[in-house]
Amino acid sequence: MAGNVPTFKAIQVAADNDRFGAELLFLNGRFDCKVSAKETNGDLCIYDTVRTGKGGPPLHLHHAQDEWFLVREGEFLFQVGEDRFRLRAGDSIFAPRKIPHAFANVGDTGRLMIVYQPAGTIERFFLDASRLTSPPPSDMQQLYRANGMEIVGPPIKADR
Repeated sequence: MAGNVPTFKAIQVAADNDRFGAELLFLNGRFDCKVSAKETNGDLCIYDTVRTGKGGPPLHLHHAQDEWFLVREGEFLFQVGEDRFRLRAGDSIFAPRKIPHAFANVGDTGRLMIVYQPAGTIERFFLDASRLTSPPPSDMQQLYRANGMEIVGPPIKADR
């Protein structure tokens, strides 16, 4: 593949593997890239995330990306705008760009498929975030902003 030209061929990624063989750990989860922006000319990116603890990201928004979530295992609380939702395996939810959203795994384990459209710099965000250990909130906000996002509130509580 040269530059930003899509590959136009099938790419298989095995279960519990990342597209590039990487292990990205961030916010109580492992992020496995299944479809990269490199294959879609930046139109799409898909992650399978295995959550290994309660909680999730802070309330945030994407300036130029829509986000779609599919709960594959476990139970999650979501907030999109002012609305709260409880999702279980098989349920999905759409979070439009510019609308604050967050999720929290309510159990000890869970699994989400997350689609970003367009891909933007989400792959760089997860790679950079996985390299941080206990960053101060100002550093996290800077990382979010550098990737077209804003933190607008705290994480939602992972209560049942």
